[in-house]
Amino acid sequence: METLTQTNASLPVFRKGKVRDTYVLDDTLLMVSTDRLSAFDVVFNEGIPEKGAVLNNLSIFWFNQTRHIIPNHFISDQLPKKVPKEFHRRSMIVKKSEPLKIECIVRGYLTGSGWKDYQKTGKVCGITLPQGLKNGSELPEPIFTPSTKADAGHDANITADEAKKIVGEDTFNFVREKAIEIYKFGKVHANKCGLILVDTKFEFGHLTAEDGRKSIILIDECMTPDSSRYWIKADYDAGKLTSLDKQYVRDYLETLNWNKTPPPPPLPEDIVQKTTERYLQAYKMLTGKELK
Repeated sequence: METLTQTNASLPVFRKGKVRDTYVLDDTLLMVSTDRLSAFDVVFNEGIPEKGAVLNNLSIFWFNQTRHIIPNHFISDQLPKKVPKEFHRRSMIVKKSEPLKIECIVRGYLTGSGWKDYQKTGKVCGITLPQGLKNGSELPEPIFTPSTKADAGHDANITADEAKKIVGEDTFNFVREKAIEIYKFGKVHANKCGLILVDTKFEFGHLTAEDGRKSIILIDECMTPDSSRYWIKADYDAGKLTSLDKQYVRDYLETLNWNKTPPPPPLPEDIVQKTTERYLQAYKMLTGKELK
């Protein structure tokens, strides 16, 4: 299966990130989800087939499902002729906005970096949690744990007070409320589909209307296997954590003698193939459809 790891279009480049490349399209933006894989903030040489299409189409699914909670930047996936053919299925036209300078992470279960923090301090990002929790424990209530948004290098977990200094208290309170509300909506839907939405990361941005008024909208991606952790519910109920997300690659990388800095180690073909299978399975379970 072919992959798209580099994009080239006769359009002005707006930004090229670890996974997404964004171009200027008249007064809107064209956001292209490539098949690049980023783990531990390092971009790998191998692409993951169908990954970009899953990210793009699952985000569109969630953007349409969550409009009642907060508006988002998605406009259309019907692309003009001047957009290269290889961008189709993996691209969307979006509104221009000014991203907030924090990442908005909601955790409903204890795992990953949160589990490591909890083992050391009994807290996650400064939030005290009940004693006796285990890796995979469901939290009494979802918690909001913001982080910095680094242009280069690693994002860093920050406290609520630190986040308020960056974006202001009113904006912080608004995005915390909306992030938790979207997460809870996604968790209920995922549960009906046989999945557990463990945690997820959101980005928000300021949208400026023609009259100059600003509002906050949801941007970037929404509850994808890149920005979220998904576990298979039947396995979780049986005491096993089976991931349908990027954690599968992270777990493989943890078995290597690699210092998590460039250059990345090569990914074996079976790891690439099984990652594709997990992304496609997550998409099918959440949407009820095969990826077209």
